[in-house]
Amino acid sequence: MSLQIFDTATRELRDFEPVEPGKVGIYICGLTTQGSPHIGHLRFAVAFDVLRNWLTRGHGYDVTLVRNVTDIDDKILRKSAEAGEPWFAWSYLHERETSDALDILGVQRPTYEPRATGHVTDMVELMELLIERGHAYPAADGSGDVYFDVKSFDEYGALTRQKLDDMEDAADADPRAKRDPRDFALWKGRKADEPASANWPTPWGEGRPGWHLECSAMARRWLGDTFDIHGGGIDLRFPHHENEQAQSRAAGLGFARYWMHNGWVTLSGEKMSKSLGNTLSVTELTKTVRPLVLRYYLGSVHYRSTIEYTSDSLAEANAAVERIEGFLRRALGEDAVLTSADLADVELPEAFVATMDDDLNVSGALAACFDAIREGNTAIDEADVRRVEELALQVAAMTDVLGVNPLDPKWSGNGSAGGDETKRALGALVDALVEQRKTARAAKDFATADIIRDQLADAGVVVEDTPDGARWSVARTGRKDND
Repeated sequence: MSLQIFDTATRELRDFEPVEPGKVGIYICGLTTQGSPHIGHLRFAVAFDVLRNWLTRGHGYDVTLVRNVTDIDDKILRKSAEAGEPWFAWSYLHERETSDALDILGVQRPTYEPRATGHVTDMVELMELLIERGHAYPAADGSGDVYFDVKSFDEYGALTRQKLDDMEDAADADPRAKRDPRDFALWKGRKADEPASANWPTPWGEGRPGWHLECSAMARRWLGDTFDIHGGGIDLRFPHHENEQAQSRAAGLGFARYWMHNGWVTLSGEKMSKSLGNTLSVTELTKTVRPLVLRYYLGSVHYRSTIEYTSDSLAEANAAVERIEGFLRRALGEDAVLTSADLADVELPEAFVATMDDDLNVSGALAACFDAIREGNTAIDEADVRRVEELALQVAAMTDVLGVNPLDPKWSGNGSAGGDETKRALGALVDALVEQRKTARAAKDFATADIIRDQLADAGVVVEDTPDGARWSVARTGRKDND
């Protein structure tokens, strides 16, 4: 059976054929580390985690998944300055928060997670190539800016099917030295009010990378000139992904062969965003709901569909998870544990396979799962032991593909997923101490505030004061491999 993917570029279902047989390279745009992540930010990671699982489990591909970290941009510099923190410390703080939130949701770590600041050499090389081919130019005023010449590339607008004459001016750089107001910045020359550490030398002057250039350079470095799938949120199609594709192909690279975009998480019909003040963080939500339930909620609809968050959303997800978990415990025992390795040889139902091969139709896949649960409960009532075990293993295997296998140890409260009763209790105690510290600081009793902070630090809890109030996190003993 052939996997079909809806390619955003062609706007049609296409049979998936990788560049290299047996292997798949995926690049997805990670978060810009300007602030704390919410579930609207993280929906993309869940969606592409399911894709990765299906490519691996359903088709046996060796998947390389690259998810970048945009650790330098205008917003990071502005917000860190407002907070009185070094930009790199501000960025790394929110990078850690994002990684922690994804761990809570059971999202697999990427094969590699490069930072933009670690790939300046690659960006300079790409700019030199674009200038040589007549598709980019350094600002004539000596500011250090380098722009992409949109009129020089006839395919500009192909991804989003727009005509250049209908496009608005690019707002990502000072227009003073642009040949055309729609030209976008590949490189931003040094600004007098920005820290020296946020600038790197280039043949055209000191500065820092433009957002679009970062991803093209990182994708090329880790996946090659041509790779299989580029993914991200639907809001990134323009200008970000359009500009990525244009600059990469103008440089003579094949770039992405398939484009996949996930829908938004909305609240009251509006995209969830910090500007609307309607954010919902993973750490807050998992104080009242299990991480497994939150993961189920974010991944239970088709990746291209919008998820509308309501007060009943998590209750409905919890009911579905309890139904799955109840059957599996009833069929296999309360202490049953099944990992992906344990389920690797379980044959998946044809209905599940067909719906997953149909552009990852998760809703249809869950329908197949619940059909098996209904049949399994009947088999339990009829004491058909062999059929019960067969169906239970199928249900566990199907939910494992979707990342919501209740029997996986990562959801058992061992600390890797968080959200268990013990962690909730400890969280409540830490919150109480943080509130006491806040009261002491307000009363200018700094000695008491410092004692509380030190007590928490001794327990491995780091308290950080931000413009939005104090935040706490458990200190990490390790560090991810990043550029």
